[in-house]
This record gives sequence, C-alpha cells and structure tokens, in this order.
Amino acid sequence: MIQLQQHRLPALAAWFPAGAPGAASLPDHVITTGVGSWWADRAPRPRVVAVGCAGHVLLRGDPDAVDPAELAPFAGSHVMAADRFLPLLATAFDRVVPAERMLYLHRERVSAPRPPRGVTVRPLAAGDAAALAELSLTIPNSSWIHASWGGPAGLAASGHGWAAFDRGGRIAAVACGYFVSGAYEDVAVVTAPERRRERLALACVTALCGDIADRGRTASWSCARDNRPSRLLAWTAGFRLQREYVHHITGRPAVRRPSTWPGAASVARQGSAAAEHLAM
Repeated sequence: MIQLQQHRLPALAAWFPAGAPGAASLPDHVITTGVGSWWADRAPRPRVVAVGCAGHVLLRGDPDAVDPAELAPFAGSHVMAADRFLPLLATAFDRVVPAERMLYLHRERVSAPRPPRGVTVRPLAAGDAAALAELSLTIPNSSWIHASWGGPAGLAASGHGWAAFDRGGRIAAVACGYFVSGAYEDVAVVTAPERRRERLALACVTALCGDIADRGRTASWSCARDNRPSRLLAWTAGFRLQREYVHHITGRPAVRRPSTWPGAASVARQGSAAAEHLAM
C-alpha cells in the first residue's frame, strides 16, 4: 500500500458511502481537516483503498490485490472492512479481535444540567490548547480525545468542542465532534476521574449537540457494546440506538518486511498510539 497525496483524495472518497454516521464519517473528516492518511495498492486505478485517522481505518476493495505485509501501517487499529478482508487481516497481524460496537443517533433534545458552583461550560477556543494538553497529561490514556484533530491545538481551534472549566482554568470534562462530515458529527467525551458524577460530561455533550443541530447536522455516538457508562450517557443525552456492528482490532504485524522499508520505524509508534483508544 502506498500513501497518497492530497490532490487524489476527492476521487477516492467515492469508494466510501457518503452521508453515513459514526466512523463512516471518517473519509469526509480526513478530506476536510487534512488529519489522517489515505492509502491504495497503486495510484492509478487502485483496487484497494484505505483511509485512516486516530487509530481508525476503513478498508475497501479487493483483498486479493494486497500483500499482507502491506497492511503493516494498520497495526493496533480499529479496522472496518467487509468480511472478505478477514482472511487477509488474519494473515497480516498476530491477532485480530472482533469488537462489538453500538451506533446511536441523537433523537431527543434534553435540557442541559446546571454545572456545580465554580464550573463554567463553554465552547473551546484556540487559547484552550494548553488546557487540553494538560488534561492529557493528568488523565492517563486520554490523548485520543484530540487525536482526530491532530492534537490539542487542532481541537481547540476546530469549533467542534465544548468543555467544563474549573476556577483555575483546568478542564474537568470535554466533548467534541470526533469525526465530522457534512451530515453527521460523531461525539466523543472525556471526564477527569475526580469530577465524575457531577454531570459535567452531560452538560458538555448537551451543549455540543445543540451546536451540531444548529449546523444542520445530526450527532452520532459510537462506543463498545460493553461500555455501559458510555451507553448510559448517550441515552441520557438523547441518543437512541441506530444499529450494532462489529469492527476488528489488529495486533502487531505478523508478516515481516525488510528492515530498510521506510515505514518500518513508524509502525510500532502508530500502533502504540492507536491502542490508547481501543475502547472508545
């Protein structure tokens, strides 16, 4: 698989269904934001196309056109692909674990809860990048919340996030459109452990959903089937189940490539970063 240049992306977007919610919004998000990458087995007339961002990968085409070793960049990722790709994935990685997922759509507007004294819930602004970076340092494995925007600065300036700030300017909870398309915004949220049960996540999600509706889009919500707290928050915030599906979490590359391969040094780093967000 070769990584493609930006000027080829609009034509490749036709490989993926338009106007679909959840992780299916990923192609539009990558084209719009420039965060993420596109791959194909060859540049002219590709037979297999993949798009990835923040540890999520959508894979389409003919699996017989790809050598298993070429999938190494997708180690440690959530992969959404047709069942015909499963033998290829099983050969390419040392493990491939199916993960049951729930996809919700926002159906009911709910009233935002009143934040506790000393907490302000407001939209993120460009100047909040440092507070987002501090949140990632204080909450283990929480840097995934801004990965789809390229980092704290990208999310802060995106216009797609709300956060609850304490008196010291620290973020206690943050919600954002994780993958954004012209029709849907898939919502993600993080709350500081010591601030849970204060309904701060609900306050941020409710405000964000209002913005999404005002933009003429529908908020969606994706989570693991066994993530009961996430499912409860989604229901309380007015989301209702749309469908269940399965994607696959990949392990390490099982097929070795020559050590001179230019991407070899980065595969382990990509897999490690993606693994932080396996339970979203």
